[in-house]
Amino acid sequence: ITKEEAAEFYIVHQTKPFYEKLCNYLSSGPIVVMILEGEDVISKNWQIMGATDPLKAEVGTLRKMFGLSIDKNSVHGSDSLENAKTEINFFFNK
Repeated sequence: ITKEEAAEFYIVHQTKPFYEKLCNYLSSGPIVVMILEGEDVISKNWQIMGATDPLKAEVGTLRKMFGLSIDKNSVHGSDSLENAKTEINFFFNK
């Protein structure tokens, strides 16, 4: 993903102090994008990902195992069905 695409993807965070670092990190290397389906999938995925801050994430979660910092937490997941639809369109309907 390019820096410009990362900036577009995270536009909701544009006014936040971590925005630039987040965009730089997202565009710094390859990414894997997937769509998950299932009952209560957003909540279940967040359990697997762990807290946004890897230092606060539970042992065994993706962010605890692979996160480098709060702005380099190594995984993103939609926080609502509405955002999931927007994010799916961003990656799969261009």
